[in-house]
Amino acid sequence: MENKRIVVALGHAALGTVYKEQKKAVVNAAKAIADLVEDKYQVVITHSNAPQVGMIHTALTEFSRLDNQFTVAPLSVCSAMSQGYIGYDLQNAIRTELLNRGIFKTVSTLITQVRVDPFDPAFSNPTKVIGRLMTAEEAKEEEEKGNHTVEVEGGYRRIIAAPKPIEIYEIDAIKALLDANQVVIACGGGGIPVLQQGTALKGASGVIEKDTIAARLADQVNADTLMFITGSEKVCLNFGQANEEPIDKVSLSQVQAYAEEGHFEEHSMLPKIHASVEFVGAKNYRKAVITNWQHAKLAMKGKTGTTIH
Repeated sequence: MENKRIVVALGHAALGTVYKEQKKAVVNAAKAIADLVEDKYQVVITHSNAPQVGMIHTALTEFSRLDNQFTVAPLSVCSAMSQGYIGYDLQNAIRTELLNRGIFKTVSTLITQVRVDPFDPAFSNPTKVIGRLMTAEEAKEEEEKGNHTVEVEGGYRRIIAAPKPIEIYEIDAIKALLDANQVVIACGGGGIPVLQQGTALKGASGVIEKDTIAARLADQVNADTLMFITGSEKVCLNFGQANEEPIDKVSLSQVQAYAEEGHFEEHSMLPKIHASVEFVGAKNYRKAVITNWQHAKLAMKGKTGTTIH
């Protein structure tokens, strides 16, 4: 029976953007996951959904414009659709890769809801751009509905909040599936942000940062390792510059110092560093690993990638 647990967070580079890209990308991601299963890890997977949920939201919005019998789907519904859509491709790719290696293991996707605070400051300061390009008149209509918009090149787009996660509602189900020795896909796209109203859960107009929920999920399933599968083999100082310097192994205090010095991009590597610090800092036996799918197996053995300890 496996006794090591790992949460793997798949970023945009591991999933692609459009349908054809995603179908190819999940095959590669599945190879990295299967390597971990072969090494006797219990695996929980979470993933980004930014391009996919934007595509779904845009498509349903356009459909409502073509046929006024249909209303625009709430963002929470679009998020649920993206969890199912990505999970479907991902779990089938992992199942196929495992069977090709002679391993039979059930892979399950769980539609996951995450409680957020209705008074989270993020709702007053939205940062995530989503959806189609709009005219000034259409943007005004959105503002009148209580939504936020931002001016971009060529027009306006909707902008939504990124509140902090408080509680993963399906955490007991995730643990039960792990105890049943399954590979679990959960909290896709950061989870569906919901507000608790008595006994009911109501979808919130926002998205949860995938890297943030990955750390929370890893903590709650008591994982040993949190792995981020991204577009780079290693985290680098001075990324993209002539003096770029890859990081191999780094302590918690040192990586925090690098972050404070501004070495990591705000909407790219920095959230992964913050999540790693939160997870690793809670218990001294934990580690976080950041690499790409091609080097995941070697990174777990400490031969490449960036390890935060």
